[in-house]
Amino acid sequence: MSSLFVKGMILKSADESCLPTRLKQRRTGDHQRLNHHHHHRQPPFIRRVCGRIEAHTGGGSVPIRAVLNPVSPPVVTTKKRVFTFGKGRSDGNKDMKSLLGGKGANLAEMASIGLSVPPGLTISTEACDEYQQSGKKLPPGLWDEILEGLQFVQKEMGASLGDPSKPLLLSVRSGAAISMPGMMDTVLNLGLNDEVVAGLAGKSGARFAYDSYRRFLDMFGNVVMGIPHALFEEKLEQLKAEKGVHLDTGLTAADLKDLVEQYKDVYVEAKGEKFPTDPKKQLELAVNAVFDSWDSPRANKYRSINQITGLKGTAVNIQCMVFGNMGDTSGTGVLFTRNPSTGEKKLYGEFLINAQGEDVVAGIRTPQDLVTMETCMPDAYRELVENCEILERHYKDMMDIEFTVQENRLWMLQCRTGKRTGKGAVTIAVEMVNEGLIDTKTAIKRVETQHLDQLLHPQFEDPSAYKSQVVATGLPASPGAAVGQVVFSAEDAETWHAQGKSAILVRTETSPEDVGGMHAATGILTARGGMTSHAAVVARGWGKCCVSGCADIRVNDDQKVLTVGDHVIREGEWISLNGSTGEVILGKQQLAPPAMSPDLEIFMSWADQVRRLKVMANADTPNDALTARNNGAQGIGLCRTEHMFFASDERIKAVRKMIMAVTLEQRKAALDLLLPYQRSDFEGIFRAMDGLPVTIRLLDPPLHEFLPEGDLDHIVSELTVDTGMTEDEIYSRIEKLSEVNPMLGFRGCRLGISYPELTEMQARAIFQAAVSMTNQGHTVIPEIMVPLVGTPQELRHQISVIRGVATNVFAEMGLTLEYKVGTMIEIPRAALIADEIAKEAEFFSFGTNDLTQMTFGYSRDDVGKFLQIYLSQGILQHDPFEVLDQKGVGQLIKMATEKGRAANPKLKVGICGEHGGEPSSVAFFDEVGLDYVSCSPFRYGSYCKASCCTSCCLSFKRRMAYALRISRHFKKKKKKKKV
Repeated sequence: MSSLFVKGMILKSADESCLPTRLKQRRTGDHQRLNHHHHHRQPPFIRRVCGRIEAHTGGGSVPIRAVLNPVSPPVVTTKKRVFTFGKGRSDGNKDMKSLLGGKGANLAEMASIGLSVPPGLTISTEACDEYQQSGKKLPPGLWDEILEGLQFVQKEMGASLGDPSKPLLLSVRSGAAISMPGMMDTVLNLGLNDEVVAGLAGKSGARFAYDSYRRFLDMFGNVVMGIPHALFEEKLEQLKAEKGVHLDTGLTAADLKDLVEQYKDVYVEAKGEKFPTDPKKQLELAVNAVFDSWDSPRANKYRSINQITGLKGTAVNIQCMVFGNMGDTSGTGVLFTRNPSTGEKKLYGEFLINAQGEDVVAGIRTPQDLVTMETCMPDAYRELVENCEILERHYKDMMDIEFTVQENRLWMLQCRTGKRTGKGAVTIAVEMVNEGLIDTKTAIKRVETQHLDQLLHPQFEDPSAYKSQVVATGLPASPGAAVGQVVFSAEDAETWHAQGKSAILVRTETSPEDVGGMHAATGILTARGGMTSHAAVVARGWGKCCVSGCADIRVNDDQKVLTVGDHVIREGEWISLNGSTGEVILGKQQLAPPAMSPDLEIFMSWADQVRRLKVMANADTPNDALTARNNGAQGIGLCRTEHMFFASDERIKAVRKMIMAVTLEQRKAALDLLLPYQRSDFEGIFRAMDGLPVTIRLLDPPLHEFLPEGDLDHIVSELTVDTGMTEDEIYSRIEKLSEVNPMLGFRGCRLGISYPELTEMQARAIFQAAVSMTNQGHTVIPEIMVPLVGTPQELRHQISVIRGVATNVFAEMGLTLEYKVGTMIEIPRAALIADEIAKEAEFFSFGTNDLTQMTFGYSRDDVGKFLQIYLSQGILQHDPFEVLDQKGVGQLIKMATEKGRAANPKLKVGICGEHGGEPSSVAFFDEVGLDYVSCSPFRYGSYCKASCCTSCCLSFKRRMAYALRISRHFKKKKKKKKV
């Protein structure tokens, strides 16, 4: 992607470069300013041809196309940085959000289509970037451009900044390209001083004038001068108490005039200097403050949390003030053109008479329902309704609108795309398609991934009701809500579950040994661990609410006590978890189960029509497989055989005997005990997935994960009972099995190569189960996956063992079946030599969890110690275990896919890591040509209600198609737009 610098201008989009203002600049004498450039060669010149702009170089005409990505400006800017707007005209439009911010672009658009918008000017985001690069100083020439824009506003209004006879007051607001509500700064009523307020009082009344003045002093002092708002609030509350009034509106003009003098004293006491009375100096300081707020801690934190990157800064919107606090014929309000919670097509908002905007937003006064405006200001209300209809038709979306009525005249202050809940998003998308406003492809892109998560997991009935009970916040590892009694061990969780109790398992961290308790628990809370920790991965696999990495909690397993600050929570006490936000809440909060809706079913059917990738499920047991099948999975992309071993005491004891075996005979005897368990599980899985492929991964984890937890003496004691070996034999065996780094040690295919009898047992169980189910009339499609391969020789060894077993089993049972043998690509070396490995393999499945771990050199278990630092400092943009690293790990996947298919054109390629459920990662997998993604059935799958016989299921494949949110049609469209 490239950009064209033309006479100091960066042409970024056809709409932007074709603006009448810019064309006029080129026609009417702005040449001297635009001619400045730093290129050594003669720059191209521009002309407009048949509605498009062309650049003419020595080689001919080249159409200038849209540049989608922001580009860095020259050191000395010569671009237009100030854009004016007023009713019926503007320099910008709604497609210029990257330059004007969302607020500025939409103000320009509303002005252009003839709505009543107070005139104003927008300072571009590029100017903010220059401000930051210049050491937080206004760049050269910008202040003159701002004053030029101010002249336009003054001419439009017939008033002047600082003129007591014709006072003009301004609002100064932030506005980034992506909405960041409340994160940056605003100043209202700018331009007031003692002379101007006297003039304003003579024209509009003393109470209104001094009410506006005290508001300005408070807001300017806090936002611009850094004076704590509490110092002003203290003076206000003291005065209200003295006068015996409860609301600000109860204060008289004289009271407010006295309050103004007290506020001025606050400046001197807090800053050692007087309030700046020069209106133009006020404006300059306010512009600086808004630019500064872009880099404030709260704004940076918001962008980090919401993964907002790539923006240049905030625009500054300077606009003529209109007043809702001029008496009972004035007011202010905020509304949505449809209900953002339910999607209902009905205006949803609040309104306050005789108030300014911050009164509604800050909750200073309790607002009234919007319908009250229809009674007290009917003409303004009718115009507002008409404007809402105009804006919805124009933007083709549900809009969030701020407005003010000044003496019965309506003014539109802001519009933006309204934020909405999951239910609201789906309902609005479906209804707008039915109304003919948008098509189905647009509707699919309108609903965000988190909206779907909200719909598929239980939620709290009223999240606002419990805010005072939140005692800690961890990582939102698995969405949904859980309410239960605290337990501190997996065994207790299982026991309580058997007794019909809802338990929340609280652990410092979980291990595979806890799997039974985790399954039995209603929710899981851990002090350590990240988004891909054991607790997080397993919980997502089951659709179970989980909060992990909650550093504020202290877990004492011995005393069965959870400590959070001053709160001590003992076993049996109730807590609630919000897995969507990471909140830990005291007490038993009310839950609302998810409900299937016709709109959601319609919406998912549209997503199904545009996807290409197949969607498989990660499922380890017959029950998991049945759930996946019922939810629409197109097969199993990963069946982890090691999870079967924890299903009963007998199984885990047999595994431990196998691990502790010294001789081949001992090991085979233990494996013979495991064979029927494995065969039975495979039969159940094949039965559930009748006619669909099942990819079974051979044993992968280090053997130590199957040993008991605890100190060495306890482990030895338990193994002595389980295996019948002596303590000396156990100690000797443990010493031989010990590893410094087990995750890079004796695991995966290395186990099967060292102990071929282990691979033989698992392959025999698979093939016997496959033949048995085939004989019962089921269609079985087994695919055996060899884990952790780094050389073609490793895979060749295991394939030889597997095919030998298959030959024997088919001969013994008198039936031959088709099957595939492939490998999991999770070692970087395997990706680099994928062409050699593909000559042996029939399929690749990328294990992105381990591939990420080995590519970055980050231990998944320890990355939490520095990950937040990396994210906060911008070293990483995302958690690479949550969002695929497309530049590194992604390139290995792309390379391996291309090399593998070059060597084996029939190679089937998919992904089975946790990234298989993350939308941007799935889009990448589609782009590089993978055949399928596989993730937990609950990652974007259904939530099955566990009350009585009711289940609320959605098509798994449809949800994953939605998560993809991309089709070849979209990609072709995107490619056409690229330069």
